[in-house]
Amino acid sequence: MSGAGHEDRERSFVIAQRANELMRDYGSSASPQAYAVWYTYVSGRQPQMNEAIKRLTTKSGTLSDDDIAELYEAHIDRRQIEGELDRHNAGLISEVQSIMEMIDLSLGSTAEYGASLQAISRDLHDTTPNRLKDIVATLIVNTRDVSASNRTLEAHMRESRREIEALRETLAAARLESLTDPLTGLSNRKHFEEMLRNEIDEGARSPRPSSLILIDIDFFKRFNDQFGHLTGDQVLRLVAIVMRETVASGGTLSRFGGEEFGILLPGIGREAARVIAETVRTTIMGRELVKRATGESLGKVTISLGVAQRCSDDTIVSFIERADSCLYAGKRMGRNRTVDDAEMSALPEVA
Repeated sequence: MSGAGHEDRERSFVIAQRANELMRDYGSSASPQAYAVWYTYVSGRQPQMNEAIKRLTTKSGTLSDDDIAELYEAHIDRRQIEGELDRHNAGLISEVQSIMEMIDLSLGSTAEYGASLQAISRDLHDTTPNRLKDIVATLIVNTRDVSASNRTLEAHMRESRREIEALRETLAAARLESLTDPLTGLSNRKHFEEMLRNEIDEGARSPRPSSLILIDIDFFKRFNDQFGHLTGDQVLRLVAIVMRETVASGGTLSRFGGEEFGILLPGIGREAARVIAETVRTTIMGRELVKRATGESLGKVTISLGVAQRCSDDTIVSFIERADSCLYAGKRMGRNRTVDDAEMSALPEVA
Protein backbone atom coordinates (compact mmCIF):
# COMPACT_ATOMS: atom_id res chain seq x y z
CA MET A 1 0.00 0.00 0.00
CA SER A 2 1.33 3.47 -0.92
CA GLY A 3 2.07 6.04 1.76
CA ALA A 4 -0.80 8.27 0.61
CA GLY A 5 -3.19 5.33 0.57
CA HIS A 6 -2.12 4.29 4.06
CA GLU A 7 -2.66 7.84 5.36
CA ASP A 8 -6.14 7.98 3.83
CA ARG A 9 -6.98 4.62 5.39
CA GLU A 10 -5.73 5.69 8.82
CA ARG A 11 -7.59 8.98 8.56
CA SER A 12 -10.84 7.18 7.73
CA PHE A 13 -10.49 5.05 10.86
CA VAL A 14 -9.78 8.11 13.00
CA ILE A 15 -12.88 9.85 11.58
CA ALA A 16 -14.96 6.71 12.16
CA GLN A 17 -13.79 6.45 15.77
CA ARG A 18 -14.59 10.09 16.47
CA ALA A 19 -17.98 9.75 14.72
CA ASN A 20 -18.85 6.80 16.98
CA GLU A 21 -17.86 8.79 20.07
CA LEU A 22 -20.04 11.74 19.08
CA MET A 23 -22.94 9.45 18.15
CA ARG A 24 -22.74 7.86 21.61
CA ASP A 25 -22.42 11.22 23.41
CA TYR A 26 -25.09 13.17 21.52
CA GLY A 27 -27.27 10.64 19.71
CA SER A 28 -30.37 8.72 20.72
CA SER A 29 -29.54 5.69 18.57
CA ALA A 30 -26.77 4.21 16.43
CA SER A 31 -28.67 4.01 13.14
CA PRO A 32 -26.90 3.99 9.74
CA GLN A 33 -28.26 7.50 9.11
CA ALA A 34 -26.84 8.72 12.43
CA TYR A 35 -23.44 7.25 11.60
CA ALA A 36 -23.49 8.91 8.16
CA VAL A 37 -24.39 12.28 9.70
CA TRP A 38 -21.67 12.13 12.37
CA TYR A 39 -19.03 10.77 9.97
CA THR A 40 -19.78 13.65 7.59
CA TYR A 41 -19.64 16.08 10.52
CA VAL A 42 -16.17 14.94 11.59
CA SER A 43 -14.86 14.89 8.01
CA GLY A 44 -15.99 18.52 7.53
CA ARG A 45 -17.39 17.89 4.07
CA GLN A 46 -20.70 19.67 4.78
CA PRO A 47 -19.97 22.90 6.73
CA GLN A 48 -23.60 24.00 6.56
CA MET A 49 -24.71 20.75 8.21
CA ASN A 50 -22.03 21.20 10.87
CA GLU A 51 -23.48 24.62 11.70
CA ALA A 52 -26.96 23.07 12.05
CA ILE A 53 -25.63 20.33 14.35
CA LYS A 54 -23.87 22.87 16.57
CA ARG A 55 -27.08 24.89 16.91
CA LEU A 56 -29.13 21.80 17.78
CA THR A 57 -26.67 20.36 20.30
CA THR A 58 -26.15 23.75 21.95
CA LYS A 59 -29.92 24.11 22.36
CA SER A 60 -30.85 20.60 23.57
CA GLY A 61 -27.58 18.78 24.22
CA THR A 62 -28.59 15.86 21.96
CA LEU A 63 -29.68 14.98 18.44
CA SER A 64 -32.99 13.13 18.27
CA ASP A 65 -33.82 10.57 15.59
CA ASP A 66 -36.00 13.23 13.94
CA ASP A 67 -33.07 15.67 13.95
CA ILE A 68 -30.86 13.01 12.35
CA ALA A 69 -33.46 12.25 9.67
CA GLU A 70 -33.84 15.94 8.80
CA LEU A 71 -30.07 16.53 8.70
CA TYR A 72 -29.54 13.48 6.52
CA GLU A 73 -32.28 14.43 4.08
CA ALA A 74 -31.28 18.10 3.85
CA HIS A 75 -27.49 17.78 3.66
CA ILE A 76 -26.50 14.26 2.64
CA ASP A 77 -29.36 13.17 0.42
CA ARG A 78 -28.91 15.87 -2.21
CA ARG A 79 -31.90 14.68 -4.20
CA GLN A 80 -34.21 16.80 -2.06
CA ILE A 81 -32.26 19.98 -2.78
CA GLU A 82 -32.06 19.17 -6.49
CA GLY A 83 -35.80 18.45 -6.47
CA GLU A 84 -36.54 21.83 -4.89
CA LEU A 85 -34.56 23.65 -7.56
CA ASP A 86 -36.26 21.60 -10.28
CA ARG A 87 -39.68 22.52 -8.86
CA HIS A 88 -38.80 26.21 -8.75
CA ASN A 89 -37.56 26.12 -12.33
CA ALA A 90 -40.65 24.21 -13.43
CA GLY A 91 -42.84 26.81 -11.70
CA LEU A 92 -41.06 29.63 -13.48
CA ILE A 93 -41.45 27.91 -16.86
CA SER A 94 -45.14 27.24 -16.14
CA GLU A 95 -45.78 30.91 -15.30
CA VAL A 96 -44.07 32.08 -18.50
CA GLN A 97 -46.07 29.60 -20.58
CA SER A 98 -49.28 30.79 -18.95
CA ILE A 99 -48.44 34.40 -19.77
CA MET A 100 -47.70 33.50 -23.37
CA GLU A 101 -51.04 31.74 -23.69
CA MET A 102 -52.85 34.81 -22.33
CA ILE A 103 -50.96 37.08 -24.71
CA ASP A 104 -51.89 34.79 -27.63
CA LEU A 105 -55.56 34.96 -26.60
CA SER A 106 -55.38 38.74 -26.31
CA LEU A 107 -53.70 39.07 -29.71
CA GLY A 108 -56.35 36.85 -31.24
CA SER A 109 -59.11 38.94 -29.66
CA THR A 110 -57.45 42.16 -30.86
CA ALA A 111 -57.04 40.76 -34.39
CA GLU A 112 -60.73 39.82 -34.50
CA TYR A 113 -61.62 43.30 -33.28
CA GLY A 114 -59.51 44.84 -36.01
CA ALA A 115 -61.16 42.69 -38.66
CA SER A 116 -64.55 43.69 -37.30
CA LEU A 117 -63.65 47.38 -37.51
CA GLN A 118 -62.53 46.96 -41.11
CA ALA A 119 -65.81 45.27 -42.01
CA ILE A 120 -67.77 48.02 -40.26
CA SER A 121 -65.84 50.75 -42.11
CA ARG A 122 -66.77 49.14 -45.40
CA ASP A 123 -70.44 48.92 -44.36
CA LEU A 124 -70.59 52.60 -43.41
CA HIS A 125 -70.79 53.59 -47.10
CA ASP A 126 -74.37 54.01 -48.35
CA THR A 127 -75.90 52.54 -45.17
CA THR A 128 -79.47 53.04 -43.91
CA PRO A 129 -80.32 54.39 -40.40
CA ASN A 130 -81.43 50.93 -39.25
CA ARG A 131 -78.24 49.36 -40.53
CA LEU A 132 -76.25 52.07 -38.77
CA LYS A 133 -77.92 51.08 -35.46
CA ASP A 134 -76.86 47.46 -36.02
CA ILE A 135 -73.29 48.51 -36.77
CA VAL A 136 -73.07 50.63 -33.61
CA ALA A 137 -74.53 47.78 -31.51
CA THR A 138 -71.98 45.35 -32.98
CA LEU A 139 -69.17 47.81 -32.34
CA ILE A 140 -70.24 48.21 -28.69
CA VAL A 141 -70.34 44.44 -28.15
CA ASN A 142 -66.95 43.89 -29.77
CA THR A 143 -65.39 46.74 -27.79
CA ARG A 144 -66.73 45.29 -24.54
CA ASP A 145 -65.31 41.86 -25.42
CA VAL A 146 -61.85 43.30 -26.14
CA SER A 147 -61.92 45.41 -22.96
CA ALA A 148 -62.87 42.38 -20.86
CA SER A 149 -60.09 40.33 -22.47
CA ASN A 150 -57.55 43.07 -21.78
CA ARG A 151 -58.68 43.41 -18.15
CA THR A 152 -58.30 39.65 -17.67
CA LEU A 153 -54.84 39.73 -19.23
CA GLU A 154 -53.81 42.69 -17.07
CA ALA A 155 -54.95 40.95 -13.86
CA HIS A 156 -53.20 37.74 -14.83
CA MET A 157 -50.02 39.63 -15.72
CA ARG A 158 -50.00 41.32 -12.29
CA GLU A 159 -50.42 37.99 -10.51
CA SER A 160 -47.80 36.30 -12.69
CA ARG A 161 -45.38 39.12 -12.04
CA ARG A 162 -45.69 38.51 -8.30
CA GLU A 163 -45.19 34.77 -8.79
CA ILE A 164 -42.17 35.23 -11.05
CA GLU A 165 -40.61 37.75 -8.66
CA ALA A 166 -40.97 35.27 -5.78
CA LEU A 167 -39.46 32.49 -7.88
CA ARG A 168 -36.65 34.78 -9.02
CA GLU A 169 -35.81 35.64 -5.40
CA THR A 170 -35.82 31.96 -4.45
CA LEU A 171 -33.50 31.05 -7.31
CA ALA A 172 -31.23 34.02 -6.53
CA ALA A 173 -31.03 32.89 -2.90
CA ALA A 174 -30.21 29.35 -4.01
CA ARG A 175 -27.45 30.66 -6.29
CA LEU A 176 -26.05 32.85 -3.50
CA GLU A 177 -26.02 29.86 -1.17
CA SER A 178 -24.16 27.82 -3.76
CA LEU A 179 -21.47 30.54 -3.95
CA THR A 180 -21.08 31.18 -0.20
CA ASP A 181 -19.05 29.44 2.48
CA PRO A 182 -21.69 28.80 5.20
CA LEU A 183 -19.26 28.88 8.14
CA THR A 184 -17.73 32.32 7.47
CA GLY A 185 -20.21 33.92 5.07
CA LEU A 186 -17.38 34.65 2.61
CA SER A 187 -17.35 33.59 -1.03
CA ASN A 188 -16.49 29.97 -1.66
CA ARG A 189 -13.82 28.82 -4.10
CA LYS A 190 -16.29 28.53 -6.99
CA HIS A 191 -17.32 32.18 -6.73
CA PHE A 192 -13.74 33.33 -6.12
CA GLU A 193 -12.55 31.62 -9.29
CA GLU A 194 -15.43 33.25 -11.22
CA MET A 195 -14.31 36.67 -9.99
CA LEU A 196 -10.68 35.85 -10.82
CA ARG A 197 -11.71 34.87 -14.33
CA ASN A 198 -13.59 38.14 -14.72
CA GLU A 199 -10.55 40.08 -13.49
CA ILE A 200 -8.21 38.28 -15.90
CA ASP A 201 -10.62 39.07 -18.78
CA GLU A 202 -10.90 42.70 -17.66
CA GLY A 203 -7.11 42.92 -17.45
CA ALA A 204 -6.87 42.03 -21.14
CA ARG A 205 -9.00 45.10 -21.94
CA SER A 206 -7.77 47.55 -19.29
CA PRO A 207 -4.30 48.51 -17.99
CA ARG A 208 -5.55 48.87 -14.38
CA PRO A 209 -3.61 46.90 -11.74
CA SER A 210 -5.08 44.19 -9.56
CA SER A 211 -3.63 42.08 -6.77
CA LEU A 212 -4.27 38.75 -5.10
CA ILE A 213 -3.64 37.90 -1.44
CA LEU A 214 -3.62 34.28 -0.28
CA ILE A 215 -3.82 33.52 3.46
CA ASP A 216 -3.12 30.40 5.49
CA ILE A 217 -3.60 30.06 9.26
CA ASP A 218 -0.37 28.94 10.91
CA PHE A 219 -0.44 25.56 12.72
CA PHE A 220 -4.21 25.38 12.35
CA LYS A 221 -4.36 21.58 12.50
CA ARG A 222 -2.41 21.55 15.76
CA PHE A 223 -4.75 24.19 17.18
CA ASN A 224 -7.82 22.27 15.99
CA ASP A 225 -6.59 19.01 17.49
CA GLN A 226 -5.73 20.65 20.81
CA PHE A 227 -8.89 22.70 21.38
CA GLY A 228 -11.49 20.97 19.18
CA HIS A 229 -13.43 21.74 16.01
CA LEU A 230 -15.80 24.25 17.60
CA THR A 231 -12.88 26.42 18.68
CA GLY A 232 -11.25 25.87 15.30
CA ASP A 233 -14.40 27.23 13.68
CA GLN A 234 -14.10 30.28 15.96
CA VAL A 235 -10.61 30.91 14.57
CA LEU A 236 -11.88 30.69 10.99
CA ARG A 237 -14.63 33.20 11.76
CA LEU A 238 -12.08 35.54 13.37
CA VAL A 239 -10.01 35.61 10.19
CA ALA A 240 -13.15 36.27 8.11
CA ILE A 241 -14.24 39.11 10.42
CA VAL A 242 -10.84 40.83 10.21
CA MET A 243 -10.82 40.46 6.43
CA ARG A 244 -14.21 42.19 6.24
CA GLU A 245 -13.09 44.96 8.60
CA THR A 246 -9.93 45.62 6.59
CA VAL A 247 -10.94 45.33 2.94
CA ALA A 248 -13.08 48.05 1.39
CA SER A 249 -16.03 47.31 -0.86
CA GLY A 250 -14.92 46.18 -4.29
CA GLY A 251 -12.65 43.42 -3.06
CA THR A 252 -13.71 39.77 -3.15
CA LEU A 253 -13.17 37.82 0.08
CA SER A 254 -13.12 34.05 -0.01
CA ARG A 255 -12.56 30.94 2.03
CA PHE A 256 -11.18 28.28 -0.29
CA GLY A 257 -11.72 25.52 2.25
CA GLY A 258 -9.94 24.38 5.37
CA GLU A 259 -7.78 27.20 6.74
CA GLU A 260 -7.07 28.85 3.36
CA PHE A 261 -8.46 32.27 2.41
CA GLY A 262 -8.12 34.63 -0.54
CA ILE A 263 -8.61 38.34 -1.23
CA LEU A 264 -8.93 39.66 -4.79
CA LEU A 265 -8.30 43.42 -5.07
CA PRO A 266 -9.29 44.93 -8.46
CA GLY A 267 -7.68 48.28 -9.17
CA ILE A 268 -5.10 47.90 -6.37
CA GLY A 269 -1.38 47.46 -6.99
CA ARG A 270 1.21 45.42 -5.11
CA GLU A 271 2.28 48.04 -2.55
CA ALA A 272 -1.26 48.90 -1.46
CA ALA A 273 -2.17 45.20 -1.40
CA ARG A 274 0.80 44.48 0.83
CA VAL A 275 -0.37 47.18 3.27
CA ILE A 276 -3.81 45.51 3.38
CA ALA A 277 -2.21 42.09 3.91
CA GLU A 278 -0.06 43.39 6.77
CA THR A 279 -3.08 45.07 8.37
CA VAL A 280 -4.97 41.76 8.32
CA ARG A 281 -1.94 39.90 9.73
CA THR A 282 -1.19 42.31 12.58
CA THR A 283 -4.86 42.74 13.50
CA ILE A 284 -5.37 38.98 13.83
CA MET A 285 -2.13 38.60 15.79
CA GLY A 286 -3.23 41.40 18.12
CA ARG A 287 -6.47 39.71 19.14
CA GLU A 288 -6.49 37.22 21.95
CA LEU A 289 -8.73 34.23 21.40
CA VAL A 290 -10.99 33.23 24.29
CA LYS A 291 -12.91 29.96 24.62
CA ARG A 292 -16.56 30.95 24.82
CA ALA A 293 -17.69 28.16 27.13
CA THR A 294 -15.10 28.75 29.85
CA GLY A 295 -13.53 32.16 29.21
CA GLU A 296 -10.15 30.42 28.97
CA SER A 297 -7.49 32.26 26.98
CA LEU A 298 -6.32 30.28 23.97
CA GLY A 299 -3.46 32.59 23.07
CA LYS A 300 -2.72 34.24 19.75
CA VAL A 301 -3.47 33.19 16.19
CA THR A 302 -1.03 34.00 13.39
CA ILE A 303 -1.32 33.80 9.62
CA SER A 304 1.04 33.74 6.65
CA LEU A 305 0.21 35.68 3.48
CA GLY A 306 1.37 35.79 -0.13
CA VAL A 307 0.76 38.82 -2.36
CA ALA A 308 0.94 38.88 -6.17
CA GLN A 309 0.16 41.64 -8.65
CA ARG A 310 -1.50 40.55 -11.90
CA CYS A 311 0.77 40.44 -14.95
CA SER A 312 -0.49 41.16 -18.45
CA ASP A 313 -0.06 37.53 -19.53
CA ASP A 314 -1.46 35.94 -16.36
CA THR A 315 -3.99 33.15 -16.38
CA ILE A 316 -6.04 32.20 -13.33
CA VAL A 317 -3.57 29.38 -12.65
CA SER A 318 -0.42 31.49 -12.95
CA PHE A 319 -1.90 34.30 -10.85
CA ILE A 320 -2.81 31.91 -8.03
CA GLU A 321 0.46 29.98 -8.27
CA ARG A 322 2.55 33.14 -7.90
CA ALA A 323 0.66 34.26 -4.80
CA ASP A 324 0.79 30.70 -3.46
CA SER A 325 4.58 30.59 -3.94
CA CYS A 326 4.91 33.80 -1.93
CA LEU A 327 2.70 32.37 0.81
CA TYR A 328 4.76 29.21 1.20
CA ALA A 329 8.02 31.16 1.03
CA GLY A 330 6.74 32.98 4.11
CA LYS A 331 5.90 29.64 5.74
CA ARG A 332 9.43 28.40 5.13
CA MET A 333 10.86 31.59 6.61
CA GLY A 334 9.15 31.05 9.94
CA ARG A 335 5.47 31.88 9.33
CA ASN A 336 3.53 34.92 10.59
CA ARG A 337 4.72 37.11 7.75
CA THR A 338 3.74 38.60 4.38
CA VAL A 339 5.79 37.96 1.23
CA ASP A 340 5.03 39.57 -2.14
CA ASP A 341 6.12 38.56 -5.62
CA ALA A 342 8.59 41.48 -5.89
CA GLU A 343 10.57 39.97 -2.99
CA MET A 344 10.74 36.45 -4.36
CA SER A 345 13.85 36.95 -6.54
CA ALA A 346 15.78 38.28 -3.52
CA LEU A 347 14.84 35.40 -1.24
CA PRO A 348 17.39 32.63 -0.64
CA GLU A 349 16.66 29.24 -2.19
CA VAL A 350 15.32 26.81 0.37
CA ALA A 351 15.54 23.09 -0.28
